[in-house]
Amino acid sequence: MAIVKPFKGIRPPKELVEKVESRPYDVLDSEEARAEAGDNEMSLYHIIKPEIDFPVGTSEYDPRVYEKAAENFQKFQDKGWLIQDAREHYYIYAQTMNGKTQYGLVVCAHTDDYMAGRIKKHELTRRDKEEDRMKHVRVNNANIEPVFFAYPDNAVLNEILMRYAATEPEYDFIASIDGFRHQFWVINDEKDMQTITDEFAKMPSMYIADGHHRSAAAALVGAEKQKQNPNHKGDEEYNFFMAVCFQASQLTILDYNRVVKDLNGMSSEEFLAALQVNFIVEDKGTEIYKPQQLHEFSLYLDQHWYSLKAKEGTYDNNDPIGVLDVDISSRLILDEILNIGDLRSSQRIDFVGGLRGLGELKRRVDSGEMRAALALYPVSMQQIMDIADSGKIMPPKATWFEPKLRSGLVIHKLS
Repeated sequence: MAIVKPFKGIRPPKELVEKVESRPYDVLDSEEARAEAGDNEMSLYHIIKPEIDFPVGTSEYDPRVYEKAAENFQKFQDKGWLIQDAREHYYIYAQTMNGKTQYGLVVCAHTDDYMAGRIKKHELTRRDKEEDRMKHVRVNNANIEPVFFAYPDNAVLNEILMRYAATEPEYDFIASIDGFRHQFWVINDEKDMQTITDEFAKMPSMYIADGHHRSAAAALVGAEKQKQNPNHKGDEEYNFFMAVCFQASQLTILDYNRVVKDLNGMSSEEFLAALQVNFIVEDKGTEIYKPQQLHEFSLYLDQHWYSLKAKEGTYDNNDPIGVLDVDISSRLILDEILNIGDLRSSQRIDFVGGLRGLGELKRRVDSGEMRAALALYPVSMQQIMDIADSGKIMPPKATWFEPKLRSGLVIHKLS
């Protein structure tokens, strides 16, 4: 069963939400955050990217930076830019991109569910990134930003979502940075809140879509606090962390593409010949060509686009990992031909989220920065759930969820 509970959210007043809200901490660098915050002292970047309050070049991992985050979080509350709700609520957060809307329930999930594997992951986490987020949670004693979960489609929860969606939202704005619409409702009805708790309790598991490091950090800090409290009972607020949970069928996963700096000493002709061992290679000309189906890839090389179709026998439809296009391309192109084995550490490869379009791949190759580009067909949410259920881990840089959650709409305090 999945344990969730409502919480007393800390939120900006309606008239200030567009001043406070921001992109997530991990989708932009320090200088981009500095530029976006500008002279807006209410920007959440002062809490989630507080290095912007220090001279340019200050490390985001400087101990003073974490202390500044806590100082600014308190300042936001003292000035009334963030106010805690008087009672516990669930919340609804909707995002609209390209005419499609997805509705998420904002809940507090239980750290024990993460530790026990009932909150399932599909990516490995890095200890240094976990520790960074743990420091941020510790110093603020709060989950400033939510994680992004998926759950199997549920008709009862969908009815609640659609009923609230027909009412006037608490927040409703279009983010200037991406043009996506963001809406937010407060669930006040006790019966609806109990129904939400009960429906999640029927689910054997939930799935991390995005935010593996934040999930790990929240769970580890919760475990720390359990050990530090001799009177620990299990219902304390630190046992829970904030998540926005979406029905799996609503989520949009974009392609996550690759650009490589060299062909491992080969000429273009030699590289194309090597590809023909495991792929049917077809020249598609100079117009951008997007993969049309699973196991088809697009290659951009020397101002030409190519279709690469993986031959039968090069993948295993019965293996949740072996059937993935990200695994096929990693094994048979990046590793076997280009000798790029470790995608996490190699300096010869970079990754481009699908929101930027294939034109970005073309631009980076045509500029001479990169030698070739590889576009992949997007992973499906069902594939992610199958992999998580099997206990396996996806290859690196496999998924790109869009739109990203905005931060600052609601915060969860651990006490």
